[in-house]
Amino acid sequence: MRFQLVFPMIIGFGLLLLSCEDKQTSKKTNTTVVKDSIKSKPKVESKKPATSEFPLLTDNNAMEFFLKYEKENKEDKVRITTDFGIIEIQLYDKTKFHRANFVYLTKRQYFNGTLFYRVVKNFVIQGGSSDDYNIAERQQKIGNYLLPPDTKRGYTHKRGAISMPSSEIENAYKLASPFQFFIIQRDGGADYLDGDYTVFGEVTSGMDVVDKIANVKTDDGDWPLSNVYIRKVELIE
Repeated sequence: MRFQLVFPMIIGFGLLLLSCEDKQTSKKTNTTVVKDSIKSKPKVESKKPATSEFPLLTDNNAMEFFLKYEKENKEDKVRITTDFGIIEIQLYDKTKFHRANFVYLTKRQYFNGTLFYRVVKNFVIQGGSSDDYNIAERQQKIGNYLLPPDTKRGYTHKRGAISMPSSEIENAYKLASPFQFFIIQRDGGADYLDGDYTVFGEVTSGMDVVDKIANVKTDDGDWPLSNVYIRKVELIE
C-alpha cells in the first residue's frame, strides 16, 4: 500500500521538474557569443503543403533565390514598431544576401508579432523569434535554411549595428540563423564580434528605444520578464 502511494508522488515530482526546464537560454550572460537563443522550438505538425507563389527555401536553393530576389527588390530602409517606440534601420547594399533575406521576411510579414526575446544590458537586444506555435509554423512555411557569413565588407559591430546570430547547430562556418537579428546596444560597440557575425545594417533612428528595451528586467536566461513584442516590421522610403 505504501508503494502505491509513493510511486505516483515520484512520477508527479518528475513531471514538475521537466516542466521547469522550458527556459530558452542559460544565463551565462555571455557577451562574446551571439547565437540563435531559441533552442527548443515548438514542434509543428506536418501538413500537406499548400500552393504558394513562394518557394520553400532550403540550404540548396536559398542563395540562388536571394541572388535573384535582391536584384528585383532594392528596398533598404526598415521601420520596427515596438511597445517602447519605433526603431528605423538602414540595410547595407553590400551585404546583399542578408539585406535580401531581411526584406523578404519583412514582405512575408514574418517578424510581426515576434519578440525581442533575449536582452543583455550593455550588450545587445536580440529579436525575431518567439516560443509561440504560430511563429514556428510561420518559419516552417518559409523554409529551413542558413545564410553564409559576409564579414569582409568593412562594417563593424558599433553601437546601433544590426547583425545576424549564428545557428545553434554545430557551426564551424558561423552560418547565420536567418529569422533572427540582434542590435548592439553597448556604448563603444562590440568590435570583438567582427569577423564572426555579419553586420548588415544600422539603426538610424530610435537608439533611445533600443536603450529602453535593454533596460527591461530579465530572468536567468536573459528572457524579459514581460514580453517585448515586435508589433510590426515594414519597409519605408
